[in-house]
Amino acid sequence: MEELDAYSRTVSAVAAELRPKVAAVRFGRGSGSAVVVAPGELITNAHVVGRSQDGRAAFGDGTEVAVRVAGADPLSDLALLRTSDDLPEPVRLGNADALVVGQLVVAVGNPLGLAGSVTAGVVSALGRALPTRDGSAGRVVEDVIQTDAALNPGNSGGALADSHARVVGINTAVAGTGLGLAVPINATTLRIVEALRRDGRVRRAYLGVVGAPAPVPASVADRYGRRNGLRLAEVVSGSPAEEAGLRRGDLVLDVGRVPVEDAQGIQRQLFADAIGVPLPVTVLRNGAMVDVVAVPTAL
Repeated sequence: MEELDAYSRTVSAVAAELRPKVAAVRFGRGSGSAVVVAPGELITNAHVVGRSQDGRAAFGDGTEVAVRVAGADPLSDLALLRTSDDLPEPVRLGNADALVVGQLVVAVGNPLGLAGSVTAGVVSALGRALPTRDGSAGRVVEDVIQTDAALNPGNSGGALADSHARVVGINTAVAGTGLGLAVPINATTLRIVEALRRDGRVRRAYLGVVGAPAPVPASVADRYGRRNGLRLAEVVSGSPAEEAGLRRGDLVLDVGRVPVEDAQGIQRQLFADAIGVPLPVTVLRNGAMVDVVAVPTAL
């Protein structure tokens, strides 16, 4: 047999490491995939578990275990599952903040328990926003990864990995023909998982903006010492952001006096301790610096 090329060897190695660690899960009428992240624990999508509390996880080797929802967070579309049964060794977690557009990624799922599904592609875009599936108007999953790796039916909750088999995302949706989305694995996500592990829920502050990374105009960048900010694509009606005077098209530079270049820069500051606390925001609007103070509310 002809020797595999470098690309094929990489994808095959990632698949070999991750397929045993990704399960098919079923909760009532909902189904998808889940990834082993710790002894007795798996991560999947919140929309996969829905309102269910108990389900089953089946692995490609035929092993099947009972699982219970330890906590779910619709705003990140993540859920933590627990079992008292033995699981395969956990995956290795990477850092999605280090991803670059064009980088190779491999999607691994276990739709219907069919011994694992593997597709490969590249990171198509970063910093995308995805409407939540819990019916909350104006709320989105921020900073998702867009990839052209095909996501087959049932792959929601499966792993998106880099070329070293480190899981950098949890596959969450198909955005359209040839487009898939994944929740990033990074410091913010790990904080969410820890909250689910500890409390079964995530308490957050709510600001009400949706945006994407954008460059700072050269004339301002030289004077302000900043190259990138977050361009607001939407300011939710009636939100704390709107009440503070933020507008669509504003280029956010600082939040809480901390530089912001992407949605994660804001999300890191919107956990429970920010609820009801004045939050200064600096934006560039029509070439001028504008300072406002927003007061995040509880979600």
